[in-house]
Amino acid sequence: MTFIVIGVDGGGSKTRVIVADEQGTALGEVVGPASGVKPGRADASADVIAESVRDALASCEMTHVVPKVLCIGVAGVGRDSERQALWQALAGRELAEEVVVHPDYSIALDDAFGDGAGILLISGTGSVAFGRGPSGTIARCGGWGAAIGDEGSGAWVGRRALSVVTAAADGREPETALMGAVLTAAQVNEPLELIAWAAQATPAQLATLAPVVSSVADAGDLRANALISLAVEELVLHVRSLARQLFGDERAAMPVAFSGGMLTRGTTLRKRLEQRLRSAVPGAQVQAAEVDAARGAVRGALRFLGETAA
Repeated sequence: MTFIVIGVDGGGSKTRVIVADEQGTALGEVVGPASGVKPGRADASADVIAESVRDALASCEMTHVVPKVLCIGVAGVGRDSERQALWQALAGRELAEEVVVHPDYSIALDDAFGDGAGILLISGTGSVAFGRGPSGTIARCGGWGAAIGDEGSGAWVGRRALSVVTAAADGREPETALMGAVLTAAQVNEPLELIAWAAQATPAQLATLAPVVSSVADAGDLRANALISLAVEELVLHVRSLARQLFGDERAAMPVAFSGGMLTRGTTLRKRLEQRLRSAVPGAQVQAAEVDAARGAVRGALRFLGETAA
């Protein structure tokens, strides 16, 4: 081994770090706290990333080695100002010889399609879709944030589950098994206590209710099933919109990949989404392989070395 690189996937719920050799083979891996960048809070994200990188180096007994490149894909740096702020914060911490910062979608696209065309749908705490067309054009759909968007995401499902529970408590909706399940997940005793819980809940905390909704839906609850179906429709719209923008028609053949905790293989949401895409986006060719954004960041680090050498 002549050198190492580090790839980082920094999200709104967790930070995943991979240490790899010059061939891209993983040598060590850790998962740390959330490091998505909030406006004006680049230093806080840099602190989390730096600590996670040190932990990753320690996991493979390489604390004495300086990586050639640290490639980071992180949520919240879609704007140049935020991306530059994070780069400056990290460059001063002397974590690697070179630091490269990309939006989180960039490293995920790298892992999903390499340099090729395709549509990547992400649904975790938040949701967004990115695509690269046959001509290389890149487009985005969704990703407007928890306050006004992120349809079909964990936080979005969690927030709507709260609305269902409070409506059932009022008698505005029929009784639902979501009532007890959500109260238990939020660790409160009665619906009125959800007011204070929801008021201080972060998007990540709201997203913890999404697995509860899926579980209750699997048990046959009609209202939970309706909520999952609504999430599916919202996510399908993301894919169809990009299919039309980048491929001209939803019937054109296009690779589609999924990423994020809500779309893990085998989940109810993913199964229904794949089924719904067959009719709503007939050209979608869903990839079976899981997308690993941190692995994409490793590839980005190695590509950076190749480009600088050239």
